[in-house]
Amino acid sequence: MERRLLDQQLNLLRDKVLLLGGTTEKALYRAMRSLVERDSELARQVLEDDSIIDQMELDIDRFCIEILALHQPAAHDLRLVISVAKITPILERIADHASSIAEAALAINNEPQLKKYVDLSLMSQIAAEMLRCALDAFTSENAVLSRKVIEKDNIIDACYKRIFDELIEIMIEDPRTTNSAARLLFVAKHLERIGDYVKDICELNVYLTEAVFIKHSKVS
Repeated sequence: MERRLLDQQLNLLRDKVLLLGGTTEKALYRAMRSLVERDSELARQVLEDDSIIDQMELDIDRFCIEILALHQPAAHDLRLVISVAKITPILERIADHASSIAEAALAINNEPQLKKYVDLSLMSQIAAEMLRCALDAFTSENAVLSRKVIEKDNIIDACYKRIFDELIEIMIEDPRTTNSAARLLFVAKHLERIGDYVKDICELNVYLTEAVFIKHSKVS
C-alpha cells in the first residue's frame, strides 16, 4: 500500500514538472514571437502569465517536501525528488528570461526597426529545441539524450558570439541604432543563459538516471 501511494505521488510529481516545463516552453516561444512579429499585446500576455509559473514552482516545491516528509524515499526515488526540487527553480528562471525578452520586445516595438536584419531565429530555435529535448530526457530518464543536449550548448554560445559581433558593428556604423541594438544584445544574452540552464537540467537528468554528478566535470 505504501509503495503504491509513493509511486502515485512520484508519477504526479513528474506530471507537474512536465506541465511547468511545457508552460515555460510556451512562454519562451511567445516571447520570441512578440519580438519577431512586433506584437506588444503578446509580450504583455507573457509578462502577465509569469505569476502562474511562479505559483507552479511553489506548488512543486511544497509537494517535494511532502513526499520527503511522509515517505522518506531512498535510492532512485530520492534522486527523483532531489532532481525535481532542483529542476523546477531552473525552469522558473528560464521563464524569467522569457519575461525579460518580452519586456525587451515592448521597448523595441516602440522604436524603428533596424535597417540591417539581425537573425535571432536560429538561436531561439536551438534554445527551444534544447529545452524540449531536456524535458523528453527527463520523462524517459535518457542520459544519452541529455548528454547530446549538453553538447548543443556550444552552438548556442557560437550563435551568441556571432550576434554580439553583428550588433556591435551595427551600433558603430549608426549610433542612432544603439538603443534597439543594445536591447537585442540583451535578448541574445537571455537566450544564451537559457542554453546554460537547459544544460543544468540535463546534468540533473544524468544524476537521476546514473547516480553520478557530471557538473563541473571535464568528462561527462
